[in-house]
Amino acid sequence: MTRLGPPDLSLTGRHVRLVPLSSDHATALAEAVRAGGLHELWYTFVPPPEGMVAEIDRRLSLRDRGEIIPFTLLDATGAPIGMTTYMHIDHAAPRVEIGSTWLVPSAQRGPVNTEAKRLMLGQAFDVWGCLAVEFRTHRLNQQSRRAIERLGAQLDGILRAHLRMPNGTIRDTAVYSITASDWPSVRTHLDWQIARPR
Repeated sequence: MTRLGPPDLSLTGRHVRLVPLSSDHATALAEAVRAGGLHELWYTFVPPPEGMVAEIDRRLSLRDRGEIIPFTLLDATGAPIGMTTYMHIDHAAPRVEIGSTWLVPSAQRGPVNTEAKRLMLGQAFDVWGCLAVEFRTHRLNQQSRRAIERLGAQLDGILRAHLRMPNGTIRDTAVYSITASDWPSVRTHLDWQIARPR
């Protein structure tokens, strides 16, 4: 059986580095959230600045149990600009979800997120041999859904009344995936997107 890991995995590109999430990143990540007001969005969960330490501790606890592999996203200068995670890790299939992702607004809709996903997908398919990589988001989070679709993921369906959000509303979850057979074309497309002049 393939073991997806290690838990301290790092991935490096030209525009972004994914490094193991650390409590040392808490202050910078809290400032990134505060500057972007990301924690105020009702349809997604981004930890508020005052909750960043607790959220990092939560993710590290799940990592230590082998349930997730969490990252801090660093820009080209080495500044923390967001978080992302391998989650719902199925070692037997193998299969994994990429989720719990947020980025400062200045890094959105550019090469940073595309390259981060390219690195994570490459690890999942080319190194771990995954059958599929999944993405999930709120049905009403159109920005996230467009970003997932730009990656080349296809909509598998909507999980109705799937989760209760922190504000008490019920989330319908849009589930997307990229399969191993999709990957060669998706990889070529992502490499082209990253290489394009901006």
